[in-house]
Amino acid sequence: MTDFTFHHGGISVPNLEEAIHWYARVLGFELERRFYIDAARSHTAMVRKGSLRFEIFEVDGAAPLPEDRRSPPLDLKTHGNKHVAFQVADLEAFLEDMEAKQADIAFIVREAFGKGCFIRDCAGNLIEFVEG
Repeated sequence: MTDFTFHHGGISVPNLEEAIHWYARVLGFELERRFYIDAARSHTAMVRKGSLRFEIFEVDGAAPLPEDRRSPPLDLKTHGNKHVAFQVADLEAFLEDMEAKQADIAFIVREAFGKGCFIRDCAGNLIEFVEG
């Protein structure tokens, strides 16, 4: 089988500038580059933190995120991509940091099988963090 590695996750947002700022302020991502995708009519940015990347799209006329896609348990009831997940060393310390940055914490899991949480970005997209 041909080898491959993870390159990026993609998200659609209503306001590209706000999203670039949010990913920098809350999660420490830096703007890598901006470009325009003619076929999608998308103002686009690639943000990066180490080897992690998000491609952020602002598309003219895009529909808003449905309310049930903002809730981890409800989102699972719709087929399709769900979220990306990142590992943190200490969930409680991460949650304290997110609260200090006024991040929208959507869901917290503290179970025998593991601990984690979901936060919402400035457009409501879910991002998971698991302790490991």
